[in-house]
Amino acid sequence: MDMLGGLLWAKGVWGDSDLAQLLKDTNQLSEAGPLMRRALAIDEASYGPDHPEVATDLNNLALLLRATNRLSEAEPLMRRALAIDEASYGRDHPDVARDLNNLALLLKATNRLSEAEPLMRRALAIVLAFTRATGHEHPHLRVFSSNFIDLLQQLGHSEAEAEAQLNALKARFGIAVEAS
Repeated sequence: MDMLGGLLWAKGVWGDSDLAQLLKDTNQLSEAGPLMRRALAIDEASYGPDHPEVATDLNNLALLLRATNRLSEAEPLMRRALAIDEASYGRDHPDVARDLNNLALLLKATNRLSEAEPLMRRALAIVLAFTRATGHEHPHLRVFSSNFIDLLQQLGHSEAEAEAQLNALKARFGIAVEAS
């Protein structure tokens, strides 16, 4: 950890979760894990086990576990984060889309492509609905679209077939299809 990060943490400007994220982002993964677990324990004790902050902590820890190839440990955390966010925000909230995308990517990494596809499709539908409702492209739309295309190609669809499925989904939500 650099001096500034340590100082901010020591002064209480950053919490354990912020410091853990910094350590993860700077590839100090073994140091990040214990802090993420501590942040999760604190938030569970402070807010209760079903609070959206707990879902964020679970998601962050699961992403760290995925980054260290501990996929079987990450999956139940991602599923719990998804359940909390669905209960807190409803099934069509952008945070739920993020959780669905993360879980789909984990399933893809474990070669459970047919399980990942409906989750990825649902995540994409949520951000497309957001885009339609607000008139502004959701910040994750392009990434989720790329993830969807990649997954469909791994499922055996040609690039053209995958693009056609994406375009059909966009059209269903009244989103203009970009010319290739």
